[in-house]
Amino acid sequence: MFAVMNNPVAAYRKIGVETGVESADPHKLILMLFEGALLSVASASLHMQRGEVARKGECISKAINIIANGLKASLDMGAGGDLAAKLAALYDYMCNRLFYANLKNNPAALDEVSHLLAELKSAWEQIGEQARTAQPHAA
Repeated sequence: MFAVMNNPVAAYRKIGVETGVESADPHKLILMLFEGALLSVASASLHMQRGEVARKGECISKAINIIANGLKASLDMGAGGDLAAKLAALYDYMCNRLFYANLKNNPAALDEVSHLLAELKSAWEQIGEQARTAQPHAA
């Protein structure tokens, strides 16, 4: 009648992520993309240290996918103007550095991308805080 759960923790996480995505506003979705990319880069670094080549490659591929098909794809090039173009170029640069890190087994390139993502995530968080404080409070 009921399926046996082999990994209930993983199932719970999956449901949590899906619920978070369904209920998130656009600003929160971008934060979730940054968090996912940062987690993937950190995991790749760990697998690189352990010599786990296949797992490292999977994590780097996931990070590239999040950056290229999530963060970069979400840019509004028409409304964003020069800033959007510069962010697109930065996202391309990060993807290239991740590719290099994978190809050359270079932890410094992973660290560089992690730092860039963390800086952008921090700026995005500040934008959200400013937007919330600028909204008039409902009576």
